Amino acid sequence: MILIGVNRSPYTRRVAITLQVYGIAYEQRDLNGFGHREAVRAANPVGRIPALVLDSGETLIDSGAIVDFLDETYGGDQPLTPRSGAERRAVLKIAAMMMGACDKGLQAAYHRNHTPKEKWHQPWIDDCMAQMTNALAAVDAMVKPDDPYLLLGRLTQADITAFVAERLGRGLGIDTDAQMPRLRAMTRALLGQPAFLSTEPTPPPA
Repeated sequence: MILIGVNRSPYTRRVAITLQVYGIAYEQRDLNGFGHREAVRAANPVGRIPALVLDSGETLIDSGAIVDFLDETYGGDQPLTPRSGAERRAVLKIAAMMMGACDKGLQAAYHRNHTPKEKWHQPWIDDCMAQMTNALAAVDAMVKPDDPYLLLGRLTQADITAFVAERLGRGLGIDTDAQMPRLRAMTRALLGQPAFLSTEPTPPPA
């Protein structure tokens, strides 16, 4: 398999962690939609990362769809997203909040980075960051200090998406140590696991 995308992207890293957890061999091509537009668009016409090229030659796009395929194909009796019922809905709810938080944080960052400063619409930036902060705080409230995982007593996509969202939020200036201390402690602990540590971008976050 070939994973197209950089792990600085929370969406790509979500897939990379999932591949690592399932023990799937893959090659990664560190491409992004800004510096490598044509190469990325060759894999995904939308020009977004990640994309996953299967051994069959089929290309999957969108992190949610890729993770769904990996769960279905490699998840066995305990996929990272449960297959049905209340447990599945609980994991999907947290994953949706955390991916939504990443969407809002990146919208704010893209606005700042790709719009002349005199044209910034600060209320829009502030609202995006408030939405991200609120989502992270909601998940922080779910963390049980004595439980290394958010749900089901095991690693799920709830934990993986919370990990990548917290990391992005911290990179965008949210003080997760002060504002979301339980979530921050959980993500620190997850970084000790090989699937998380091996996908850490260089340079590492502060």
